Amino acid sequence: MTVAIRPFAPGDEAPLWAMLEPAFRAGDTYTVDPGISRDDALAFWCAPEKRVFIAQAEGPVGTYYLKPNQSGGGAHVCNCGFVTHPQAREQGVAQAMLDHALDTARAAGFRAMQFNFVVATNTGAIRIWQRNGFETVGRLPGAFRHPAEGYVDALVMYRSLVLGITPGPR
Repeated sequence: MTVAIRPFAPGDEAPLWAMLEPAFRAGDTYTVDPGISRDDALAFWCAPEKRVFIAQAEGPVGTYYLKPNQSGGGAHVCNCGFVTHPQAREQGVAQAMLDHALDTARAAGFRAMQFNFVVATNTGAIRIWQRNGFETVGRLPGAFRHPAEGYVDALVMYRSLVLGITPGPR
């Protein structure tokens, strides 16, 4: 699948919601109330501090946001959230979005990317992040209440964007 990634634009709300709704309603990967309203979901995903992108093939197939992970002394580390349209999974969309996010983060001057809360049962995401140099630097035991699996761990995953810099000893 050939994927083009562009910034979110006015008029993208309906396709964005079509991707976010199944991910949020499933309640198995995001710490978002599965009953979140459309307006609240769009406000969360498109909050002012986030740069939002749409991945397109024949239509929208994914979305991600990029933002500083913290403010002040932590503003050089970015954070992202990714959602792939259910019908576009296993077709390279997440990899294309991650490649774009890494390039965009570097161009914006970020020195690292950190995922704060990767649900341990989200093995597809973990596989992609690890394949692309992310390391698990923390584990939060039982931090996520999965709708089918019960309390499962959440991972903190990190990758430097600066050559030669790796996470310190754990």
